[in-house]
Formats: sequence, C-alpha cells, structure tokens
Amino acid sequence: MASVAGRYARAYADVVSDRRIDSAKATQELETIAELVSSSPDLRNVLENPAVPHKQKLSLVGAIIGATGGSKILQNFISVLVEQRRIGYIREIAGQFKQELDERLGIAEARISSVRDLTPEEKQLLEKQISAVTGKAIRPSYSRNPELLGGVVVRVGSSIYDGSVRGQLQRIRQQIASS
Repeated sequence: MASVAGRYARAYADVVSDRRIDSAKATQELETIAELVSSSPDLRNVLENPAVPHKQKLSLVGAIIGATGGSKILQNFISVLVEQRRIGYIREIAGQFKQELDERLGIAEARISSVRDLTPEEKQLLEKQISAVTGKAIRPSYSRNPELLGGVVVRVGSSIYDGSVRGQLQRIRQQIASS
C-alpha cells in the first residue's frame, strides 16, 4: 500500500510547507511517533482496535504527543491516521514524508564510503563536487569500507559514483577482457 502511505505523506508535507514549519523538526517528530507506534504492539493494537472508543484513542494520541513534545499539527495528523485506520502505515508514511520534503527542498542524501576517515577539508570538497553533479544540496552520511583499497564510493538515490581503487581495477579488468 505504498500509494496510501504516499498520499498521507504528501498531504502532511503540504501542511508542513504551507505553514512554514521547520522541516527537520517535523520529520524528527513524525519519526519519533512512528518509532514509538512501531515498537509497541500494545499501543498499535489499542490505536487500531475498533472496540476502543474513538475519544479514548484521541486522548491517548494527545498524551503521547504531549509526552514527546510534538506539535499540535502532528497531533492532528496522527489523529487523522487513527480515524482513517491508517496508523499501521506510520513507518512507511514517515519514510515517504522525509523523501517528499527532501525533494521539495532540493536535498539529496549521499551515502559516502571510503577506506579511511576523511578529513574535514576532503569532506567539504567532496560534498561540493557531489552537489555540483546532482544540482542539489547534500545531506551526507559517511562510513568506512576497507574493501575499497582507496578512493570513495558515493550513492545518491539510485546513482552510484565509484571513484574507488577497487572500482578502477574492475573497469580495467573488464576492458582487458573485452579486448
């Protein structure tokens, strides 16, 4: 039911954008509630159970939002999910909501792997180059991969930019094999 999650994610993104709410805060609040609901089968059962009175569900949602420091907008959104019996999709909705906001703001997530930790100067230069190639602002996440031998591998969406020594050796091997 990706279309259901996408529809609710777009609707919440519309509200967040229209009201000029801080997107990072809205994303964090929704992810917090998604994690809470997903990790607690008892909570999910109460919110999904048609035998539990609607008023009690809304009171519970209000208490949870209050305890986590969530906004009134988030409380209204979660209440709609409960009313429409879509709270079970909250994990997917949160993921698609983040993607939707990133797309609207022109932000791309870049997963960068290197054989060693990069210096701050190397990170800054690499992020600038990735931004120039993608035409988007970059939200990088770095990891180490000793199998690379040297260089970096960058994943932005479904695109992979392989500047690793291992990748270069594989390309050379393919060229020799095809000759």
